[in-house]
Amino acid sequence: MQCYAELTPPTAVTHSLSLNFTSASANNLVIAKTSLLQIFSLKNVLTEASQPVAISDQARRASVNGLGSANALSGSLQRGERAPTTKLVLIAQYELSGTVTSLARIRIPSTKSGGEALLVSLRNAKVSLVEWDPERYGISTISIHLYERDDTQGNPWDPDLEDQVSYLIVDPRSRCAALKFGARHLAILPFHQHGDDLAMDDYDPEIDGDKPEPISSHEKSTGGNRTGDKTPYGASFVVSMLALEPSLLHPLHLAFLYEYREPTFGILSTQIASSISLFHERHDALSYTVITLDLEQRASTALLSVNNLPYDLSMVVPLRAPIGGALLIGNNELIHVDQAGKTNGVAVNEFAKTGTSFALADQSDLRLRLEGAAIEPLGPDSSELLLIMATGELAIVGFKIDGRSVSGLTVRRVLEQNGGSTLLAGPSCASCLGRGRMFVGSEDADSVVLGWSRRLDKMKRQRSIIEMEANEEVDISDVEDDIDDDDDLYAAPSAETKKELLPTPVTPDQTDDYRFRAHDHLENFGPIRAVAFGKSRTGLTSDNKITTTNDHELLATAGRGRAGGLTTFRQAIDPHVLEQHLLPNVTRFFPVSTSKSSEGLQGDRNDFHDYVLASTTKKEDDLRSTVYSLTSSGLKEVQDTDFDPEAGATLDVGTLNSGSRIVQVLSSELRLYDADFGLAQIFPLADETTGAEPRIVSASFADPYLLLIRDDEKITILRADESGDLDELEQNASLRGEIFRSGSLYDDMKGVFRLESEIETEDDTGTVLMFLLTIEGGLQIFCLPSLEQHVYKADGLSLLPPFLTPEFFVRRSQAKESLVQILVADLGEVSQRAPYLILRSATDDAIIYQPFQSPKPGTRDTTLHFLKISNPRFAKNSISPGYDEDDENMQEPMRAISDCNGYSTVFLPGESPVFIVKSASSPPRLLTLRGETVQSLMGLSTSNCRAGFAYLDQKGSAIFAQLPVGSRYHTGWVTRKVLLGEDIHAVDYHEPTATCVVGVSRKVDFKLPEDETHAEWASESTSFLPQIEQGSIKLLDHQTCTIIDEYPLSAAEVVMCIKTMHLEISEHTQERQTVVTVGTSMIRGEDLPAQGRIYVFNVIKVVPEPDRPETGHKLKLIAKEEVKGAVTALSEIGTQGFLLAAQGQKCMEEPYQLRLFGKSASQMEVLTADFLPDGRNLYLVVADADSIVHILQFNPERTLIPPVHLRSSPPRCQATDHSM
Repeated sequence: MQCYAELTPPTAVTHSLSLNFTSASANNLVIAKTSLLQIFSLKNVLTEASQPVAISDQARRASVNGLGSANALSGSLQRGERAPTTKLVLIAQYELSGTVTSLARIRIPSTKSGGEALLVSLRNAKVSLVEWDPERYGISTISIHLYERDDTQGNPWDPDLEDQVSYLIVDPRSRCAALKFGARHLAILPFHQHGDDLAMDDYDPEIDGDKPEPISSHEKSTGGNRTGDKTPYGASFVVSMLALEPSLLHPLHLAFLYEYREPTFGILSTQIASSISLFHERHDALSYTVITLDLEQRASTALLSVNNLPYDLSMVVPLRAPIGGALLIGNNELIHVDQAGKTNGVAVNEFAKTGTSFALADQSDLRLRLEGAAIEPLGPDSSELLLIMATGELAIVGFKIDGRSVSGLTVRRVLEQNGGSTLLAGPSCASCLGRGRMFVGSEDADSVVLGWSRRLDKMKRQRSIIEMEANEEVDISDVEDDIDDDDDLYAAPSAETKKELLPTPVTPDQTDDYRFRAHDHLENFGPIRAVAFGKSRTGLTSDNKITTTNDHELLATAGRGRAGGLTTFRQAIDPHVLEQHLLPNVTRFFPVSTSKSSEGLQGDRNDFHDYVLASTTKKEDDLRSTVYSLTSSGLKEVQDTDFDPEAGATLDVGTLNSGSRIVQVLSSELRLYDADFGLAQIFPLADETTGAEPRIVSASFADPYLLLIRDDEKITILRADESGDLDELEQNASLRGEIFRSGSLYDDMKGVFRLESEIETEDDTGTVLMFLLTIEGGLQIFCLPSLEQHVYKADGLSLLPPFLTPEFFVRRSQAKESLVQILVADLGEVSQRAPYLILRSATDDAIIYQPFQSPKPGTRDTTLHFLKISNPRFAKNSISPGYDEDDENMQEPMRAISDCNGYSTVFLPGESPVFIVKSASSPPRLLTLRGETVQSLMGLSTSNCRAGFAYLDQKGSAIFAQLPVGSRYHTGWVTRKVLLGEDIHAVDYHEPTATCVVGVSRKVDFKLPEDETHAEWASESTSFLPQIEQGSIKLLDHQTCTIIDEYPLSAAEVVMCIKTMHLEISEHTQERQTVVTVGTSMIRGEDLPAQGRIYVFNVIKVVPEPDRPETGHKLKLIAKEEVKGAVTALSEIGTQGFLLAAQGQKCMEEPYQLRLFGKSASQMEVLTADFLPDGRNLYLVVADADSIVHILQFNPERTLIPPVHLRSSPPRCQATDHSM
């Protein structure tokens, strides 16, 4: 039984992998977020890039101005020149039943996509082999391998399998994969290859002989298995590492090495367990062993062994040619071992001298800490490595080559001005994405796509372009291969740029400098240490009072170190209201942008709207329309034009002929105006054959076409000619005989649908497609202007299948969904949007389908399929939005907004108003617009409201608003992350002042104090000091997300808990007040008793600083007490306003006494707990150290607390809170 649901998907990236997954030529990134697997493609766009600045300055400005993490990462660059930028675009994501421990790519003889396969290892020794299936646009499992057996357990005192580290490695030639699990077990999974896979990148003709013929991409895509094997893998076997080599008693890490004929391991191990307490005896006890594996004989041979290595080595990194060998990473040093066993090392801090007797080159002045560091090559053909420290700092590792061997290592820091502080926290994984790009995943900060360039290379590329243009006889195609691929996508430098570039000198010290910048990021909200509930706010009133709603929002801590911040989670969008106009009796309105907007104007003024056309209903028979001009002072009614307000209520408005014609859709006719509302044409909607006058239900525009849905369930298609006049397209008898529920036009300029009419017409075939929803729930697509025959038909759309295809079989017994509207529109960020098919049901629910091209087996052709996107949201009010003949104020249809604060969105008006928002890194999400019924909403862009929207509420107010600045929507919640640049340990919300109190800490150097009893402390000479935490309490304004006050704590004192309580502050008057209580702990040595303090603060009003009205509150200390033991928890108790404090192993409170009413049936190490009251029942939620959440019920009639629910293996819980 599962009694909880995830509020948000995992956001912390644990593993990443770059491979050709969706096709042989694709460049994909696969990442794992514990139990969530995501597949991305890479897209290059042109954005503003600039010079890096110090991240410390960013953190300071972020804490003052309340900038989010997205601003911080992209803000490491000052605005400057435009440059190619790599963005991540989500292809698919999958929730896995387990925790991912490794990702690896493998080349197998054939896959459905023609690309590489993916190996995913999960906890408890489970491995899955998956491939991409282009026919179903998703992953397909080839095989699952389980190695969880009792006979693989070693000594009885060995830890359980689930408590031991397991990881997967793959041979560079894809001959086998190895899963290390348990204490010292390896599961070997062989793979079949063509000609022993001699056609791989590391093929050597001197060793491997003649190279076999390559396999064509067509042969790969057809799925043919030329090896003749039924499966791409052979029989796997499990072997103990002691069987490979008896000295591998305590293996630390292993990896497959390059440039070996047979699969070969590099293993780091020790025969005796390392121990800091026995450091003098075991300081150089590690060994590096190279073992080759014979897959056919299941035998192994030790090739070489290097002994007496430093005790703190922890990882083996295999290196490609020309370097070769392996790089061993320790806490204080780097050591390279080549294929002959020759070693070269470098010390990166002064502790390496005292930690080992191994010969190391001295670069201790770097003062690097390598604990938790990651290392990755700077490109597939680069001999240099990028070293990423746990603090996010960057360094370059280079090798000195003497002939064909390595003679030394060099390490140099990346300076802050070159982007050395771009990353805010340490990495969990790193994957090279090609030339000049790398993905760096993190569990403590946002994951980043990191890009770099070298100054000399950039100057060479730019000068080569200039020289080519100066010499007309030079063939540009001959030298394009020497230019970066990304630079070929964009225009050449301007004349001014050329003039600046040619005389620029380059000094020798600058030629090798790498310049790093963040291209893209994936937001991370973990790790969450503390949570609290606050109140959503909507803005400031005229007297600067904060207006709030009754809706709660969740406050959660996020990140560590410089990436520390505070995240707010809201269930609905609070629009940033800019203007509000009272328009009585208005039922709907339509902003209008005309062609005159771009005449004689500069900048992006041509995107602005000029008019608003409103439809009003004073009485049932008094239907009118009014035109307003949009001015800086508000709405102004337009008069003295050909516009007729008495013509009736307006159903829709659009523009045709490149904005030169404004089309007003009335119930029985169309009226066309020029840009100044001069009447150009009246097009009556009448049936010339029968004389009937059908009424218009809805309209859809796609220049130069207009689709009308009529009340007789017929359609009318019109096209504007060169002069702007409308002409009706002729329909054949078959189309005239069909009836349709809804329709939508879409201009497929990017060719996503790839649909063309097979019938030749006199007119050129355009890119506008017409999507029609039949009365039976089927889908028909026409390629305009041809109406002779549909180009696509799927009858089973109303059955809502997971995959919609033309061949989908409709069964009579299947229940159909009542669909009332269809819309095809772009979703996503403006630079990375794509079309989606969106359906609206009679119960006001939204169904979303994504189009994709599925290959036809045995051919190179494709066919259009649709993939259903999961949508867990249901409408609050299930009221049919269908058309009612007697209701002129029928509910508005879905509306597409091309640019809403950088998003292409779709809005569903009505009693359950929602935005459909998609970011590049997430599937489409449905988010509620806070408020009541929205009668009408359209996109709006003016000088005061850029890229916003205008909506009409139930009270008749026209509201001009924007999406909230700094908010993100990729989790299905409205989130905003505020970067503070410090570790946050606790947080709580102070409701009377709408402020947040946070307990933070930062790392400071620790030096031994002067002590007469410890004279040896005075002789401490190290300059590479250890660091401890230094805490403080900060007051955050919830409205502006800025720090307005700070209370510093004593040295080595950190905040353990913060709680807002309603306590008694006077014994005489019994007055009670909402105060802030803080529990702290002193960081002291093991030889000293633990101490803590309890603080009580009041948030008082003060005179704000000039131009900063949010600074009108301060923290005032009203009580402080020093206690024995760390204060780990605080709580309000009783009804008299007393405080309960947990001090170490006991709780202190007076005058109450604690009595044991009951206890759980089993023992557990509790990490956090809280009450869950439900009516007259009392439950408790408890999270223990085994990542298990327990739900317990308190029953006074029983002596034991019975467990109601036990859910194993959720994410590790660190904080709980509840809201009534």
